[in-house]
Amino acid sequence: MSTGKRASIVDSRRIGRLPPAHEGALEAATGELRDLRGRPLRDLRISVTDRCNFRCTYCMPKEIFGGDYAFLPQASLLTFEEITRLARLFLAHGVHKIRLTGGEPLVRKGIEDLVAMLAGLRTTEGQPPEITLTTNGSLLAKKARGLKAAGLSRVTVSLDSLDEAVFQAMNDVGFPVAGVLAAIDAAQAAGFERIKVNMVVKRGTNDQEIVPMARHFRGSGITLRFIEFMDVGSTNHWRMQQVLPSREVLARLQAEFPLVPLQPSAAGETAERWGYAGADGQFDPALGEVGFISSVTKAFCGTCNRIRLSTEGQLFTCLFATQGWDLRALVRGGATDAQLSQAIADIWHGRNDRYSELRASLPHQEGDGDGPRRIEMSYIGG
Repeated sequence: MSTGKRASIVDSRRIGRLPPAHEGALEAATGELRDLRGRPLRDLRISVTDRCNFRCTYCMPKEIFGGDYAFLPQASLLTFEEITRLARLFLAHGVHKIRLTGGEPLVRKGIEDLVAMLAGLRTTEGQPPEITLTTNGSLLAKKARGLKAAGLSRVTVSLDSLDEAVFQAMNDVGFPVAGVLAAIDAAQAAGFERIKVNMVVKRGTNDQEIVPMARHFRGSGITLRFIEFMDVGSTNHWRMQQVLPSREVLARLQAEFPLVPLQPSAAGETAERWGYAGADGQFDPALGEVGFISSVTKAFCGTCNRIRLSTEGQLFTCLFATQGWDLRALVRGGATDAQLSQAIADIWHGRNDRYSELRASLPHQEGDGDGPRRIEMSYIGG
């Protein structure tokens, strides 16, 4: 990897525009924002760090994010107080759910303190927001009880295989499967319910693990979700040939287990739900369910209600964005809450993103082409 290309990846994190200047009087938040396609704002995803202790080949490949990679300095990161201030404004605009991501969010020192601060906020209905966290599980076993006590609502754990060789090859740091399974057990023991496990499926890499993973988590109280390998960022060497469509994953499962379709649990949900059927052919809650996140082959842009706040305060309206809006400049430049609130509203009102719907018609869709560089998932959060 050339130094020039590595530098372009680092620099891409800092290409943030100032939010558009607002003309006229500032408008009070109404709890209901709609974008240009009529989509409401409901879900805020906050990346708390660009660092991770894994080097998963589909997210932070080691040849790019090696020992000489320049991670963000601590002073560039939003403080917990700054994150909480912005989160409060997002809640006033209708956000109900906050997901903490990274990088690996549990490497951020004092993450429990941030959870507690966010748990003290309220939605427009006067209820605490649902606070969730996505983790690779490496640090979860020792932090699960503290996170639960701080007010974390749910946890999602990434696990791409039960086969030791396959999993260690994919995380590329030699972390064992047993460590992730122990973390899941610890989360259950700490009182977390509705735990989810995310499996990114790459054809020819770990697709042979689909049925063993389903068999392991069936009846465990854990929801296993299969995620199509996505072209997020510019460094994961994405190829369409490596995408195993969710319909094929479902077919493999149906050859082993009876499954019935389930209704979405919430508006704008990314995962298509299927439940294990009992002897009567009906969904058996004791056996649980699986989910399919099919951004590549079955775009859900039309119902996307998510917005993403990066580690250093850039706001992105799409996972596949090439540029963000610099909220940190406003926060540290003395903007009032009313001015920040208006900036958030104006950004969402102008949103028209639908990358996944347009993917097939866009150039430079495979590998590391010379097209616009999308922001890396390790920086923007999944």
